[in-house]
Amino acid sequence: MRCAFDRVGAATALAALALAACADSGSGRHVNLSGFPPAFQQGYAEGCESAGTGRTRRDEGRYRADEDYMQGWNDGYSVCRR
Repeated sequence: MRCAFDRVGAATALAALALAACADSGSGRHVNLSGFPPAFQQGYAEGCESAGTGRTRRDEGRYRADEDYMQGWNDGYSVCRR
């Protein structure tokens, strides 16, 4: 019995981790960004927010200087604009 409980506990912990790795794109969709750098994740969130509100939220200096942030912002905007 103990072995079965341990497997259920491990499966529950893995499921919780997977859900925690998802980001709300602002459009009600959840996107797993866990494998991406923090700059990409922040850019994605701000790009998606910009697409949903119609008001651009973007750090212009960082957008020009940080390729991860720029790519994240562009991807987030593109996905959430649909």
